[in-house]
Amino acid sequence: MATAPIDLRSDTVTRPTPGMRRAMAEAEVGDDVYGEDPTVRALEARVAERLGLEAALFVPSGTQGNQLAIGVHTRPGEEVILEEGSHPFHYENGAIAALWGAQPRIVVGQRGILTPVQIQAASRGNDDHLPRSRLLILENTHNRGGGTVWKPSVFGDAVAAGRSAGLLVHLDGARLFNAEVAAGVPASTWARLTDSTTVCFSKGLGAPVGSVLAGSKAFVAEARRLRKRLGGGMRQAGILAAACLYALDHHVARLAEDHENARALARRLAEIPAVRVELDRVETNMVYAEVPVDAPALVPRLRAAGLLVNSVGPHALRLVCHLDVDRPACERAADILRASLEGK
Repeated sequence: MATAPIDLRSDTVTRPTPGMRRAMAEAEVGDDVYGEDPTVRALEARVAERLGLEAALFVPSGTQGNQLAIGVHTRPGEEVILEEGSHPFHYENGAIAALWGAQPRIVVGQRGILTPVQIQAASRGNDDHLPRSRLLILENTHNRGGGTVWKPSVFGDAVAAGRSAGLLVHLDGARLFNAEVAAGVPASTWARLTDSTTVCFSKGLGAPVGSVLAGSKAFVAEARRLRKRLGGGMRQAGILAAACLYALDHHVARLAEDHENARALARRLAEIPAVRVELDRVETNMVYAEVPVDAPALVPRLRAAGLLVNSVGPHALRLVCHLDVDRPACERAADILRASLEGK
């Protein structure tokens, strides 16, 4: 039997565990569009409490959660301030403009982190010639920054800068539980400072589908209305929400294993001649490696050798650890990359 490839393309490739599948099969369900699915209601209540916000809404994806937040917080012609590599700007298909008629204002951060000075400088003020700055979006952990965790004090300063500039604040917390585990503080440390926060369950937490958007009761009521507009209203969604509840109970603390595996992988990769890894950048489950060859051309060679990764630049690879990849698999991944670069 052929050996299954080691898939480090993303933590989105995780599959539901047997325990999660049982929870899904046994979930109590109802019609969520009518507000009658008890498992969805339980998930929303738990996430709202865990984030320190009033209410929450179950949505199919993190992208939809982010876009609902933008839709509630902004009006056409207003401006959204966000870091250049942030998910809502880079990976959501132009939805800020296409769906809401808002305008992104991009700021180049340091590994995804923005300073108060940058935030205040980006805000437009009250000049009638200029778009009105309305919303600041921050991302934790920051994907394209390398899985960067916002230090709570730095995050608080950024939010305060946004508030002083008259901005609402949304947190794209797709991997917020990775930040929680890495920093050793509750997710609410960041989320409770915001007007809205998303968390995703279909990445490192291993659920097949689902994110949750949280905020005030009034915010969530409006987001629920917009969710219907975008086709996000689901019926017996408790089957999906049960997977997310299972992940909250069983898969959050174990994210520490992914972080340790990522550090071990980074150390092995750094030992390969001409491969460059900044070890101090490996804060969570992501490893970015610079290789001495054309990275997009290397990817299919690695696939043929049994390793799936993504190129993220002409000479850069991203490798993401998750619950379906253990320490021995990470070590084999480094060996496959070494062999491919050495032409073996």
